[in-house]
Amino acid sequence: MNVTTNTAAQRLTFWEKLYLPEIVKGLVSTLKTMAKPSMTRRYPEERWEPLGSYRGRPVLVQEESGERCVACGLCSRVCPALAIEVRAAETMERDKERYPDLFEINMLRCIYCGFCEEVCPEEAIVMSKDYDIVFHSQEAAIFGKDQLLTPVARLQERLEFLRQYK
Repeated sequence: MNVTTNTAAQRLTFWEKLYLPEIVKGLVSTLKTMAKPSMTRRYPEERWEPLGSYRGRPVLVQEESGERCVACGLCSRVCPALAIEVRAAETMERDKERYPDLFEINMLRCIYCGFCEEVCPEEAIVMSKDYDIVFHSQEAAIFGKDQLLTPVARLQERLEFLRQYK
């Protein structure tokens, strides 16, 4: 055991034993990084505009005729964090039989996985570009239909991305 340890130590040169070349390499790398321009954003003034592939908070799509959701409940069943609650009610409209009487997402539980978006047959729930979400209480973190409904015009880029890659 000692023989192998001694042979490994004997292979190192004098400069390698001092670690000076590695320290100099690290300092040179640090100085190169310091000379590059900063990538810092001044957040409230300079906002970041995410691409269509970004998964922000989930929202419900609202069209001119109403909401797309048919209250099938697949999103609540597939949610690994159990953050979505859907309660269906019947409607008299010809194009759909049911609508969500209650649709709530607990944003403290939501892990932004996007499973709800993937399983939705109507493209009714999508991940938006919203990334700055603040709550002052736990009750404020439970978003109802009124906070989740978003016009389809604001979600067009995300819907096009989904249609392209589904």
